[in-house]
Parts: sequence; structure tokens; C-alpha cells
Amino acid sequence: MINQPSGITIKSPRELDLMRQAGKILADTKKIVKASILPGVTSLELDALAEEMIRKAGAIPSFKGYQPSPSMSPFPATICFSFNEEIVHGIPSNRKIKDGDIVSLDFGAIVEGFHGDTAFTFGVGKISTVAEELMLATKTALEEGIKQAIVGARLSDISHAIQVSSDKSGFSIVREYVGHGIGSSLHEEPQVPNYGQPGKGPLLREGMVLAIEPMLNVGTWKTKIAEDGWTIVTEDGELSAHFEHTVAITENGPEVFT
Repeated sequence: MINQPSGITIKSPRELDLMRQAGKILADTKKIVKASILPGVTSLELDALAEEMIRKAGAIPSFKGYQPSPSMSPFPATICFSFNEEIVHGIPSNRKIKDGDIVSLDFGAIVEGFHGDTAFTFGVGKISTVAEELMLATKTALEEGIKQAIVGARLSDISHAIQVSSDKSGFSIVREYVGHGIGSSLHEEPQVPNYGQPGKGPLLREGMVLAIEPMLNVGTWKTKIAEDGWTIVTEDGELSAHFEHTVAITENGPEVFT
């Protein structure tokens, strides 16, 4: 990797290929796990399935054992599994999925030291119209942000596109948690907010890789931390959705690895 003055790294062709492999493993894992999200299934069972698939493919789960600071306990699972009003970082448990739930799954994989990271929200059985609209708006916001991940743009062009799309939907954007650079570390510079004015921040260059991940809430954008010290929930208890892709900046436009 080539270090930039801002701390952002430019990945070599080999490093990009390793991240591409990690992304493919995550994409394949998502398909199988998504098909297994059914009423009566526990998040722990889905976590075990995801870990088995990632390891069988020759990769290592990125999140298991991840410890962002000495004051926090290591994350105990492969998937961050969040129910309904839980935004991100939910810990898998024996809680059973129910008809009408929306669940957000966030997970990563490491291939020879390089990471991929992805997330999606899934509606179980018959969900509310608001939940359907929330998930569509969040996915659309991600797609609009990815369109701006091009050589010569500024980082905040991604953030602004996500905000414009989100504002049109009427849902609120989580501001306290953001996307990030990714490579030999799960979280690298730069941070990628999901709101902001265009034309600001680092110039996007070929070989940069970003994890872009809007989180939208039905009610307030404000959040709080649950008693487990990990799970982030909406302050007002309203629903939240989360979609994420690992995206490389290339001369031919954005390449989605996941």
C-alpha cells in the first residue's frame, strides 16, 4: 500500500485482488445466509452458518475478536446482528426471528490480511409498509453514494449524494456512525459520513477502497448504546436499516467488491 499524507492508502493490484476475493466470499455468504433468515431461526444459528462459510472459503471473519478500544470487550461473533430498532453492532443470541421483524446483518472477511465489509437489512415475512420504504430508501441511498465513488471526485461528494437521496425519502440519517476506508485494517482513513456538503475532503484516487454504509431511521437520527456495551439502538425505539458495500475507486468507475 502507498501511504498518502492524509493517512489514506492506495492499494496495489495484488492487494485489490485480495480484497476482491474477500468481497466475493462475503457476497456468496450473504446469499446463503439471507435464504436462511426465517421465523424461528436464531441469530446465533445464522452467525454459525456465516462463520462456517467464510472459513470454508479460506477466509477469516473480520469481526470476531475485534476490539476497537481497550475499554471494550472483544466482539464475540462473526455477524453484527441487529433487530428492528437496533442500528448496528448487535450481538447474536438465542433470540428467535419473528414474522414482521426487519434484521440487519453486518460482517466481514479477511483474505491474506486484507478485508471486505458488507451489510444488508432483510424483512421477515409480512413487514409494515414503513419498514419496506425504509429499507428501499437506505439501499437507494447507498447506490447513489456509490455512483460518486469515482476518480477526481471529492470524498464529501459521496456523503452529499447519500444525504440528498435520504432527505427525499423523509427518513433520518444516522450521524454518529459512518463509513470508512478499508484495507489491511478493517477501519482505515478516511471516515465516510452519510451527510455533508459536496466538493470537500480528500480527492478520490484510483486504488482507494471505501466501505460505504448509510444507516437510516424512521424517527430521530439520534442513537444510544444498549446495556451490552456494543449494540447501538435508535433513541426513540423506531426502526432502522443499514446497507453497506466495499467499493474500489478505479479508472473505469466504482467497483463493488461485495
